[in-house]
Amino acid sequence: MSFRDLRNFTEMMRALGYPRLISMENFRTPNFSLVAEILKWLVKRYEPQSDVPTDVDTEADRIFFIKAVAQFMATKAHIKLNTKRLYQADGYAVKEMLKITSVLYSAMKTKQMALGDKVEQDNSKFKFDLGSRISDLKAARQLASEVTSKGASLYDLLGKEVDLREMRSAAIARPLEIIETEKALRAAIKEVLKSVDKTKDMLNNVVSDEATLDGKIEKKKQELERNRKRLQTLQSVRPAFMDEYEKIEEDLQKHYETYVEKFRNLSFLESQLNEYHRLEQERFEEAENTLRLMQSKLREEERELMKNEDSDIDVPEDEGSDSDMEELRPAKPHLTRNGLMTGMQTGDSHIIHVMINSHLHKFTPLFLFVHLKEKSILKSSYSREYPT
Repeated sequence: MSFRDLRNFTEMMRALGYPRLISMENFRTPNFSLVAEILKWLVKRYEPQSDVPTDVDTEADRIFFIKAVAQFMATKAHIKLNTKRLYQADGYAVKEMLKITSVLYSAMKTKQMALGDKVEQDNSKFKFDLGSRISDLKAARQLASEVTSKGASLYDLLGKEVDLREMRSAAIARPLEIIETEKALRAAIKEVLKSVDKTKDMLNNVVSDEATLDGKIEKKKQELERNRKRLQTLQSVRPAFMDEYEKIEEDLQKHYETYVEKFRNLSFLESQLNEYHRLEQERFEEAENTLRLMQSKLREEERELMKNEDSDIDVPEDEGSDSDMEELRPAKPHLTRNGLMTGMQTGDSHIIHVMINSHLHKFTPLFLFVHLKEKSILKSSYSREYPT
């Protein structure tokens, strides 16, 4: 018994006009008197002239009443009722009575719908729709033309009926050929038997295939079960080398961290070394440029010095006394480039050149120092060779 069935039953009985109010709590426990009253009312509602016993005092009377109602519904309404459930007079009896109420309720609904359609048709008679009337007129004209053509063809066929009647009578009066009929029936029976045999063979093959597939499925199930047990065993057992593996893995992690740190340091040092080489190259190029400038300046100063000395030596001759005095003076040796370079080959000049060769890549102040030192050496050598 379900709540929905009880609700539907009570609503249908109320719609059908049952005079008594039916509650959902009436069928929680067996209530045969109420069931008998409802069945009597349903039978009278279905067939007012029916004759059903109404005495339900004894057990035999109740059984006879239930059987009579079930037989009446089976013969009149073609509704099959379960007498045992009706006799229980509880929720299961409601399910059986719901069959009768459903038929009556659907009939009532159909009648109401028919009445509603009839009322609508009566109302529509008074409505005049010009468009629908025009379409009906066209349909009537088409039907009239079809009736004319069909009548002409029917008249022609009826004219042939005399000859056709004779041919039909002759065909009916002709005896059947039993031998040919038997042959056709035997051939049809053979075809049917062949199809039956073929179907049986297919069924046998299906049965054998089914047995084979069942065996394969069982085999696969056993194999799957073995693999599952093996997997559980492998998961529960810890490998012997697992401790060593974890230790090596930790060492590997440490080594990797050390490697990463050293690699970063190496990359940084390489970048610093490249920067240092670049700076050294720039300094070396700057020192070379400075040395070239110093050499050019030294050459210019040497040329100017030689020009000044030549101007001092080449003085025009005066009178005789002066010429005599000049003759008495010791001749000054001519200072040439070779003489200058000879004077520079002293100990100080040698040290300076060694310093230049060994410190070419140093800064500019060193070259200035060398320049000044060489100038002082030149002056000292000139003063020694040409005293005033």
